[in-house]
Amino acid sequence: MTAKTKRNKAGNLDLPLFHFSAKRKIERLGVVDVGSNSVRLVIFDGAARSPAYFFNEKILCGLGSGLEETGRLNPEGRVRAMNALKRFVLLAKNMDAGPLYSVATAAVREAEDGADFCREVKKATGLSLNVASGEEEARLSAQGVLLGWPEANGLVCDIGGSSMEMAEILDGDVGTCVTSALGPQKLARYAQDGTITEVIKARVAGLRAKIGKEHDILFLVGGSWRAIARLDMERRQYPLRVLHEYAMTPAQLLETVDWIETKSVAELRALSGSSQERMILVPVAAEVLRELIRQFHPKQIAISSYGIREGLLYEQMPEDLRRRDPLIEACRYMEHASARNPGFGKVLFEFLSPLFFETPKEQLRLIKAACLIHDVTWRAHPDYRAEVCFDNATRANLGGLDHAGRVFLGTALLNRYKNSRNQAAFGEVIALLTEEERLTAEIVGKAMRFGAMLSGASIQMMGRLNYDRENGVLELILRPKSMDLFGEVVMVRFESLARALGCDARVRVE
Repeated sequence: MTAKTKRNKAGNLDLPLFHFSAKRKIERLGVVDVGSNSVRLVIFDGAARSPAYFFNEKILCGLGSGLEETGRLNPEGRVRAMNALKRFVLLAKNMDAGPLYSVATAAVREAEDGADFCREVKKATGLSLNVASGEEEARLSAQGVLLGWPEANGLVCDIGGSSMEMAEILDGDVGTCVTSALGPQKLARYAQDGTITEVIKARVAGLRAKIGKEHDILFLVGGSWRAIARLDMERRQYPLRVLHEYAMTPAQLLETVDWIETKSVAELRALSGSSQERMILVPVAAEVLRELIRQFHPKQIAISSYGIREGLLYEQMPEDLRRRDPLIEACRYMEHASARNPGFGKVLFEFLSPLFFETPKEQLRLIKAACLIHDVTWRAHPDYRAEVCFDNATRANLGGLDHAGRVFLGTALLNRYKNSRNQAAFGEVIALLTEEERLTAEIVGKAMRFGAMLSGASIQMMGRLNYDRENGVLELILRPKSMDLFGEVVMVRFESLARALGCDARVRVE
């Protein structure tokens, strides 16, 4: 396996993935991940470019517990892992998961009885465990990050129980990959003799010498990092509890690391909801994170819920699938599965495009996403449709969407169904947007509300818009045969949109 992915010419990126047979080959795919701390089965299904978790089960077996002292897999963890794998293989077969891919990481790789464990698994389940090298593990984790951030630039850091991997990513490619013995299970013995700080410092310095330190963003992958991020949310009383793409400054995170030092494991567990097995590792992982920040000097730190398992999914994708926008593909799939008139989202976006011709590219893709999914909650009770839309956007399992983007998308959809600025119930979350972003999202919502009403959400839009920003005029141009569509409700919504834009509303027939 190479450390860099090759980029080819894209196919037709404007057609939904479900039109292609290549996508169907990975529509349901199972991944078994045998880690140093946990053993997990994930079955992916649905929109292949943006992972949908058809099934996800994890057992904290602690295979790597005590490995540093004994050189062998933890006996109890080995029994628990074997039982979990027997269950997982049967589940995958019963769910018609198709190909079942597996990866075993540091504990199995380093243990003197690791090969024996793999033979035992093969005999008992028929599953061949692919034992990844440290560099392969780093590359797969980086590919998982690229599944959510296709053009990401920065440094991926994946912490497991027995090891920690790092990989460079630059414009969608994976660069240098390195591994180290910085897993919390492996470091535990040094906490007992008081040398842990010096050991962490030396091992992080070794990584820095191999991979360099000029990386603005540090992408964190792994359960211990996610637990720390959850604690950061608790400490800051952050209003949106979605870990994926949760961003922190180094200063904020260092404050949380200091705060963690003042809490017991029981207190941390109560605050985060994490398991006892996970939380025992967190204080050590926090010390590793402190040293990473000190030596690598990132400007921003972001959590990725996508890692090695998603990296395996990414590995099965043709290049043209990899280059697609995960947010847009997920929204296309949602529209295809749940909207009354699939395909109208594209028509609506094109109809409204004159309003946003000067909008930055990143915000324009959010507007496109909103148009695609504006109707997917039509079955919800009308009294709660706006709230359901907002929750779907801000809490859904969507890649390619940071927290501000989630709130922008949610606010636009909220205004699609709720023609009111009284949104106190969502105030804390909407406060994550700037005032300008909030106003733009409201305009997008009003525009979708008007456009959907004008055409009845039919695939054929019966008019077009002309937006003269300089002279303050919003013009709706209708054909003679479609003039009767401009009823009283449509007029009210058109005028509401014009007021939001600060324009006069005009209608012309041609």
